[in-house]
Amino acid sequence: MTTLALIAGMGSLPQAVIAALQERPFVCALDGFVPEAVRPDITFRLERLMPMLRALAEQGVTEVAFAGAVRRPQLDPSLFDAATAQLVPRMLTAMQSGDDGTLREFIAIFEEEGFLVKAVSDLAPALFPGPGLIAGKLTARDESDALRAANIVAALGEVDVGQGACVAQGLCLAVEALPGTDAMLDQVAAMPKLLRPNPAHGRGLLYKGPKPKQDRRIDQPAIGLDTLHKVSAAGLGGIAFEAGSVICLGLDAMQEEAERLGLFLWARPC
Repeated sequence: MTTLALIAGMGSLPQAVIAALQERPFVCALDGFVPEAVRPDITFRLERLMPMLRALAEQGVTEVAFAGAVRRPQLDPSLFDAATAQLVPRMLTAMQSGDDGTLREFIAIFEEEGFLVKAVSDLAPALFPGPGLIAGKLTARDESDALRAANIVAALGEVDVGQGACVAQGLCLAVEALPGTDAMLDQVAAMPKLLRPNPAHGRGLLYKGPKPKQDRRIDQPAIGLDTLHKVSAAGLGGIAFEAGSVICLGLDAMQEEAERLGLFLWARPC
C-alpha cells in the first residue's frame, strides 16, 4: 500500500512525476481537470474535499504532492457536505487573493488533516535543470534582457501576479497574469511590429521563474515543447529560466527542438 497520494491536474506533469517514482502513488484528480495518460484512482470535487481527505487516510496515505494545471473551479453550493461547508469562508477568502494565497490555504487544510505535503522537486529532481546553456547561443543582449525580465517577474511575484515576462532589448513586451504563459505568448505574437524593437538588435526572450515568496511545494513554473513553439511563433529568440526552480517537461526533446527552431534555452543561475 502506497503512502503517497498525487493530486493531479491537467497536462503531462503528473505522468512525468509518476515515471520518476519507484512505486505508483495513489492518484486523485479534481473533477474537470484530468491529467494526460494517467487514470486517477479517484476523482473529486472541491465541494467534497473533506470526504476525499478521509478516503486518503483510509488508503493509508500520509504524504501528498501536487502536480499539473488546474483553474479555479466554479463551486456549487448544493454539493457541499457538512464538514467541507465549514471551510467555505476560508476558501472564499483565499480565492479572493492571488493564486499563491489560494494554494497556501489549500496546503494548510491538508496539513491540518495530518498529511505531509511534498514538492515535485522532492519526488522528481531531474525535472529541474541546474545552471547552464542547454541549447543555442547567448549574446550579451540576451543576458541583459534575462536580467531585466527576472527583475520584472520578481516584482510581479511580490503582489502574487505571475511567473513570466517577455522582454526584448530591455522593453517589456508582456507579463504573465491569470490567463497564463500561452496567452502571454499569443499576445506577443499578435503585437504589431511597430510596437516592437528591431529584431536585428535582439529578438528578446521569455523568462520564467517562481515568485519570491512562493511556497514551492505547489504551482512551480513549467515549460515544455509547446512553450518552445509558442516562443518561436512570437518571434522571440529563446527561453531563460531560473535554474533549479523550473520544471522542464521532456528536456532532451526540448533541447533538440530548440536547436531546430534556432532558439536558445538557458537555465540562468539565480
